[in-house]
Amino acid sequence: MYLADYHHHTDNSFDSQAQMKEVCEHAIEKGLNEICFTEHFSVNPKVPTYGHMNFEKYFSQIEACRKLFGNQLTIKAGIELCEPHLMKEKYRDVLNDLEIDFIMGSVHNIKEEKLRTFMVGKTPQEIYQKYFEEVYAMVAHADIDVIAHLDLIKRYAVESTGNYEFDDYKSIIEKIMRKAIERGIGIEINTSGLSNKALNETLPSMDVLRLYHSLGGKILTIGSDSHRTETVGSNQEVAIKMAKEAGFQGIYVFEKREPKKIAF
Repeated sequence: MYLADYHHHTDNSFDSQAQMKEVCEHAIEKGLNEICFTEHFSVNPKVPTYGHMNFEKYFSQIEACRKLFGNQLTIKAGIELCEPHLMKEKYRDVLNDLEIDFIMGSVHNIKEEKLRTFMVGKTPQEIYQKYFEEVYAMVAHADIDVIAHLDLIKRYAVESTGNYEFDDYKSIIEKIMRKAIERGIGIEINTSGLSNKALNETLPSMDVLRLYHSLGGKILTIGSDSHRTETVGSNQEVAIKMAKEAGFQGIYVFEKREPKKIAF
């Protein structure tokens, strides 16, 4: 079984202290074949991810780890862009000449408000509907390879307003999926929600995975979304089992932004 964690953060991200070398060592101990470091990055000075990423430092670490572990672990250079459908030209100017293998797009802010702040004073229906509408805008316009944690909002909303009912938002989720498939954008099984006792499910859920497959979606990655060394590759086997149950025949990895299928 090929194990590839395609969503991991290190101290190149503002919210992680993990050291890339140590993450690679733990990945090898856990039997991972491949890892992609996907650091948070934004060109918007009004959001928390702005100003932390140092690409020179990041790529020097990638190169050093490839030299140390290249015969044991495939190491890819990735990035997680915050709201990449906004300020598209600025993103393009920064990323155009970088040797990036993989780009994830995420919605962490709506109208420059963090999701927790955005939720205040809104009904559950307003919270989920507006979030999914923002994800659709990202999928329709951003230059990305995969949607990160497609239904991320539930991580923040579950304790205060509860998880969402899939059938209530199936139409907007299907709209997101159809646009993603049309544009060659994939989704991930993000396993971070399994460690959240209140949530205890992946992002997105099995219902979303089944819908994506039924619509003809193929590009699927698996990511721990880990910000710590010891949780690299968490619940890979769970995600692979889910992918199989949803009807997928394999997962995808990327090189220079070109997807490659790894069959189960």
